[in-house]
Amino acid sequence: MTRLFNDPAAFADEALEGFAAAHRRWVRPVTGGVVRAGGTPEGQVAVVIGGGSGHYPAFSGLVGRGLAHGAAVGNVFASPSAQQIRSVARAAHGGAGVLLMYGNYAGDVLHFGQAAERLTGEGVRARTFAVTDDISSAGPEETAKRRGIAGDLPVFKAAAAAAEQGLPLDEVLAVAEHANARTRSFGIAFSGCTLPGADHPLFTVPEARMAVGLGIHGEPGIGEESLPTADEAARLLVTSLLKEVPDGVGGPAGARAAVILNGLGSVKYEELFVVYRKVAELLGDAGVEIVDPEVGELVTSFDMAGISLTLTWLDDGLSALWRAPADTPAFRKGAPAAPEHAAAAAVTAEESDEQTVPEASDASRRAAAVVLAALDALAATVDDHAEELGRIDAVAGDGDHGIGMQRGSTAARLAAADAHARGAGAGTVLVRAADAWSDRAGGTSGALWGSMLRALGGALGDDEKPTAARVADGVTEASAAVRRLGGAEVGDKTMVDVLVPFADTLAAATADGVPLAAAWDRAADAAETAASATADLLPRKGRARPHAEKSLGTPDAGAHSLALITRAVRGVLIDHH
Repeated sequence: MTRLFNDPAAFADEALEGFAAAHRRWVRPVTGGVVRAGGTPEGQVAVVIGGGSGHYPAFSGLVGRGLAHGAAVGNVFASPSAQQIRSVARAAHGGAGVLLMYGNYAGDVLHFGQAAERLTGEGVRARTFAVTDDISSAGPEETAKRRGIAGDLPVFKAAAAAAEQGLPLDEVLAVAEHANARTRSFGIAFSGCTLPGADHPLFTVPEARMAVGLGIHGEPGIGEESLPTADEAARLLVTSLLKEVPDGVGGPAGARAAVILNGLGSVKYEELFVVYRKVAELLGDAGVEIVDPEVGELVTSFDMAGISLTLTWLDDGLSALWRAPADTPAFRKGAPAAPEHAAAAAVTAEESDEQTVPEASDASRRAAAVVLAALDALAATVDDHAEELGRIDAVAGDGDHGIGMQRGSTAARLAAADAHARGAGAGTVLVRAADAWSDRAGGTSGALWGSMLRALGGALGDDEKPTAARVADGVTEASAAVRRLGGAEVGDKTMVDVLVPFADTLAAATADGVPLAAAWDRAADAAETAASATADLLPRKGRARPHAEKSLGTPDAGAHSLALITRAVRGVLIDHH
């Protein structure tokens, strides 16, 4: 378990601060992550990678010449926010555009996509690419749904080496696509990982058993088998990957492959070498030529006891990119390069308009006090139920929903209080809360709650006292925004299963002339009923999808938290009626 920490909520920030202090030769800190100490050469495409904390040396440890130009680092097992990614990308930009790369997880897809849109709107050419190497997370016919695990490294490196060669953005992206299409990974685990401050692991494996097909966020494996010997583990890994040789390779005999045997946190190097001796033998027997293998901890999951094997099937172009020199804190290849000198000046802090608020009517400012009270009640409810939400989420996910909701709701409440103190109206208070929630929480829930609060804030505005109908319209728009952003619909076992009936019930009641507090009460009842009903659904979206059967009988964590929050806000509306 993770034993050395201060405040668990500050763990990711403090870890990044210490990492940057220890590796000044390679990196310098910027808001949201780190960039190369010497900056990006002018005219070179910047490859910016990122993801949640808890996976070191991914992602910050891979910043340096020959690999990433910057890394955006989120909270523990949560994607960085769009603002963090944008900040790192702007600091890394060398004038030739930015390629944003990440593992294929819902939160990362949302936040990196939003960051790319904002960068493009600001005149910075930006493209995104998600790595999809894990064969256990979806079948060959659904490779786009696969998650990214240790295959992140060879795909990141191929793209970064192409950027070092001076290729333009579209060609660097094409290299990433080609490397990803030829990369496959498979993993096993013997115990789960424990988050900082938690007193139990996210999942457990029975004695003398192993989980097969695990995820790097503590997601349970897709099956269990008897605990193997080292040679049996090697055989399982190799056999599983050789069953799916990518199109264009022709077959394992005579092919070349970059090979990565990755330790997930608690399996030590000597154990990895014992396994690798058999991996090398089996691949040799299959006729595979191994090129520059890597054995060690490259993408971890805190203290998870597990290993994964990655094969990137090489052609001449990919072979040259894989073998190209790299010099980063955690990954080096080829002849050592002369030290990079730190950039002459730190990135200038972006000017912010957070100290000013738009003008608002007296009625809207009075309504803002009610909004702030609702956000206070929301945050208090999340605090009360954080452990429960994490437990529910861990059944088929990664167990971080409670922590993420705490981070987001606390940040939203503080931002709202600051805006209210400076005379903001109801709309601005909600929008500031939305941005703070999304930025601090990261992850899928951060993006979705940010979009909900922003939609509601836009509907209320700062000019008038919000009417019941306007509140209902805002909730309806919030429902639509979440479905647009996340792609989920009713029946997918997500928060949408609660948000849609809540919004529909609220709209119908207010249309019938029911006062807001009573209408909200009616809608909160519908939300609670819908949240309970998600226990009978199989997930069709998100990290829980590969473990659908495990979640039967347990409600969706996001749906449950939303229902709890609607009930808490109902109390505030009654008090201010």
